[in-house]
Amino acid sequence: MDDIHNADWIHISPPLLDAEIESIAGRLEIPTDFITDSLDIDERSRYEKEDESKLVLINTPMINKSQKENEAVYITMPIGIIIQKTRVITVAQQGNMIIERILEQKIKNFRPADKAQFLLHLFEENVFWFLECLKKLNRTRNLIEEELYDSSRNSELKQLLRIEKSLVYFVNSLNANDLLMMKMKRTDFLDIRASEKHMDQFEDIIIDNSQALEMSNVYTNILSGTMEAYASIISNNLNTFIHRLTIITIILMVPTLVASFYGMNLKHLPFSQHKYAFYILLAISVVLGILLILFLGGRTRKK
Repeated sequence: MDDIHNADWIHISPPLLDAEIESIAGRLEIPTDFITDSLDIDERSRYEKEDESKLVLINTPMINKSQKENEAVYITMPIGIIIQKTRVITVAQQGNMIIERILEQKIKNFRPADKAQFLLHLFEENVFWFLECLKKLNRTRNLIEEELYDSSRNSELKQLLRIEKSLVYFVNSLNANDLLMMKMKRTDFLDIRASEKHMDQFEDIIIDNSQALEMSNVYTNILSGTMEAYASIISNNLNTFIHRLTIITIILMVPTLVASFYGMNLKHLPFSQHKYAFYILLAISVVLGILLILFLGGRTRKK
């Protein structure tokens, strides 16, 4: 638009200096904290009203750009939706998939002039993006589990931990979004109660969000059970290895004990003067070792 005041929809994204935020807030006649809160990654989903402007904050998934192995695959960040009489203003971090889909004109029947429909489109796309991310995480989890069946390696376990962290973000954000939309429906914050079409669409969005929340909880429980199962398997394998090592140590201890007696500078030891003393002691050590193997092997099979 030639004039910003003629626009039906205005989108703001960082980087922004403090002076720029104050300048934009002054030109658009909105509180400064509406913009700063929308850019705060720790801000919870909520809504508020100040003067003639309404603010809706809703969390959405974003691909984590951090390359660290201990970071989540996806994190959640807020989208700030500021509703005024003549326009809608959105504030979000760069790389937000919902905003990018709108800018790429991938949403059908998108008309920013219809503020209520615009918000419902945003809510709907947000839920669909949550569901898409959940499906991707679940597919990745299944592939990692198949690899872990063959061999337990630290790299796969670290990937499962990243997925688990992502699911924790999703559960918290979806739960907050669900409470937000239920409260908005109860208070008619969007002024859509008179429109049956908009109300039906809003109810469908709430149902889909609840479905995404339930899927997140299910995947989290499955992943927690999987991690516990693999921890038990690793612990059991370690116990088995230590048990075998202990048996080998005990078996080797008997010949060592016999040899240590004859390594002393003592007289009158049995077979000390015999010309085949070495072979006799070796045979005794072998026989004792075999008896120990049979004894310990029999007790192991009984357990």
